[in-house]
Amino acid sequence: MNFKMMGRFIAQILLLEAVFMIPALLISLFDQAYKAAWSFVAAIVVICVFAGLLLLICHKKRNGFYAREGLASVGFGWIALSLGGCLPFYFSREIPHFLDALFEIVSGFTTTGASILPEVESLSRGILYWRSFSHWLGGMGVLVFLLAVAPGSKSNGFTMHLMRAESPGPNVGKLVPRIRSTARILYLIYVLLTVINFLFLFLGGMPLFDSVCTAFGTAGTGGFGIKNDSIAGYSPYLQNVCTVFMLLFGINFSCYYLLLMRQFKNVFRDEELRLYLGLVAGSIILIVINLKDTYGTLAETVRHAAFQVSSIITTTGFATTDFDLWPEFSKALLLCLMLVGACAGSTGGGFKCGRVLLLFKSLHRNIRKILHPQKVQVIRNNNQMVEESVLDNTNAYLAAYVVIIVASVLIVSLDNFSLTTSLSAVVACFNNIGPGLDAVGPTCNFGDFGILSKLILIADMLAGRLEIFPILVLFSRSTWRHR
Repeated sequence: MNFKMMGRFIAQILLLEAVFMIPALLISLFDQAYKAAWSFVAAIVVICVFAGLLLLICHKKRNGFYAREGLASVGFGWIALSLGGCLPFYFSREIPHFLDALFEIVSGFTTTGASILPEVESLSRGILYWRSFSHWLGGMGVLVFLLAVAPGSKSNGFTMHLMRAESPGPNVGKLVPRIRSTARILYLIYVLLTVINFLFLFLGGMPLFDSVCTAFGTAGTGGFGIKNDSIAGYSPYLQNVCTVFMLLFGINFSCYYLLLMRQFKNVFRDEELRLYLGLVAGSIILIVINLKDTYGTLAETVRHAAFQVSSIITTTGFATTDFDLWPEFSKALLLCLMLVGACAGSTGGGFKCGRVLLLFKSLHRNIRKILHPQKVQVIRNNNQMVEESVLDNTNAYLAAYVVIIVASVLIVSLDNFSLTTSLSAVVACFNNIGPGLDAVGPTCNFGDFGILSKLILIADMLAGRLEIFPILVLFSRSTWRHR
């Protein structure tokens, strides 16, 4: 195990985090919220000291960086990022308990949006900004950001191992020959879409600070609102803007690159994109029919249904209405969308439409094998043959996915909440959605869970955002075995 290189990389992540805290510090100073400002100063000092010690210990750089180092670096990197990121919450005492502060920032970085706060509007603007910015930073991935902006001295294999470990989806490919250039292209698209989203919100009448924080939450498909009612208090136009951009950020970013390259046919033929858009359209129609006379007009019903479907399938977690009061069929449909999630290669969470597509195709192939055992059966996706290693990885992911959800529900149920609460809380955290149902619905929070349940939900959020394996690999003996 190359501990030297891992240590240097984690130190770079922490230093980057300290730099990103500076805007929140300046906002706190501008608002004369000196307690919050000093909390950011203290957090920056602690992070820089710890990062400096890591660099001092790991000053000699060793060669050799492979898949297990990449997975372990991502796992430890996100844990270190979360421990450093929660310090402003804790030092300012705006979240007085360390575990609650850790839960909140992990929810931010993993773009989950589950909160332990009963009163969001009581937070200072600097803290609110840092809380919302954590969504944007975690949406595309902090390590991908580091790969995009860091000097290009590292090998292409080094960057590929890190990007594969952090990027969501059944398979990570290159848009261009160099993976570092791919990371830059992805982040340029991400920044451009975020800016366009902000402009639509700001020019539509949303205040400047609200527009920035909402754009961060929408881009990262995170869902931390700066209002107690999330997005419900804003105009229908602003809600519709959020609906559209949540859907856009749930699409595989490689589709946008293909559009820039004018490969329109390849985008329109993308099977995962068609499944994603089909699920969205079908779910909206079914929920509108099921809601019937719940709202005053058909237009209002369509607006709320479209917003919540977009928010749930992209795992954003914003809300314009209390969907926990909807009929059981609509809630069951939203729960199914929680499990499916957005496209691979997007900022959305969940199981991913790409994996669902591969599982159905694999099931279809197995049925054909039973009927024609002598015939060679292959699976194709977008007219390209899917490698068996990708299918094996998808099956392994499904097995780990089910086991973790079942185990987590059993442990969380020790707090004696209803099964709906325990199940939806685990699904919402593991799929990085945010609100669940019943006691963790859109008008409630996760603050009433016990210490053990919060620890499990924190682990679920990290495992869900990092696609399970970078977290599981930390507990494998073969990871640490000397070769």
